[in-house]
Amino acid sequence: MKKLVIKLGVYAFLILISLEVLVRIFYLGEDKPSRFVDENRVEKWRPNQEGYSVTGNRNQNFVRYNINSSGFNSYQEFEPTEDGYEVALVGDSFIEGFHQPYKSSIGRKIELELGEKIKVFEYGYAGYDMADQMHLIHAYREDFELIDRIYIKMKFSNDLNRGEYYIQSERLNLESPLNKALKKSKLLVYLSEIGALTPVKNMINDARMLVQGSSRSKSVTQQKTESKDKMFLENFKNLVALYGYDKDKTVLLMDVSTTPKLFLDYLDTNGFDYIDFGQKLNNADRNTTLVYDRHWNNFGRTLIAELLVEDLKVAGIIN
Repeated sequence: MKKLVIKLGVYAFLILISLEVLVRIFYLGEDKPSRFVDENRVEKWRPNQEGYSVTGNRNQNFVRYNINSSGFNSYQEFEPTEDGYEVALVGDSFIEGFHQPYKSSIGRKIELELGEKIKVFEYGYAGYDMADQMHLIHAYREDFELIDRIYIKMKFSNDLNRGEYYIQSERLNLESPLNKALKKSKLLVYLSEIGALTPVKNMINDARMLVQGSSRSKSVTQQKTESKDKMFLENFKNLVALYGYDKDKTVLLMDVSTTPKLFLDYLDTNGFDYIDFGQKLNNADRNTTLVYDRHWNNFGRTLIAELLVEDLKVAGIIN
């Protein structure tokens, strides 16, 4: 019996080693860049990192990322000037663009469409909400004062859960010594990316919530939804009051079809400009998202770039 257990242990170890080698040979596990909080309390990627982002359970999307000296995945270095024309895209993973080659990002498409007469700075970071984005613009206000047009990608139901910025530990916990050690195994990274470890993670989260005396959220009634919408609107007002908002050059980029009338009416009444990308993407003649998740594919990014180019022309930023 003892010999059998030893043999099984040896076989299991050899199988794991073999799988680790295969994952590395076929490059199924992505390179995870390191993140940090800078002196302005802005969470972002550590500057000057390169690697490959892998999405999908069969290496369906394999692209190189380029973290610039400002800590964001972008073709450009962020060096705004008084004389040139610069545009900022601020948002979450849709702007960050780890699902796309950084040389064909939304910003780069805009630059090429306009004959490289402008530069587009992409301040994208997965998980950013409106508080993160407003704080970032305020923290780097000297740069943003020089930027001619600012687009903030926002989803009402996700991005207004708080009315003030504070550093969130969830993402930064991924930089713990234990997590860094685990990330050295490409097999573990791959299993995590394809969701194989999700049941284990859910069990751990459920146990933690049980200890804390909480439970998973239950179905939401219409009354609760309306109450939450009002809270989100108040959070937006509070963020604007705290961090400022230049209405002359700032435009919200959002899907109007998923945005409540309460918020749209407030924007219209108070002079906040916004672009509805939902109508163009939802009515497109072919798929605008990736097969394996809801991020924009190359065609979807092209449509977004077209919308922003049109807005830049209407605003007189570029002829």
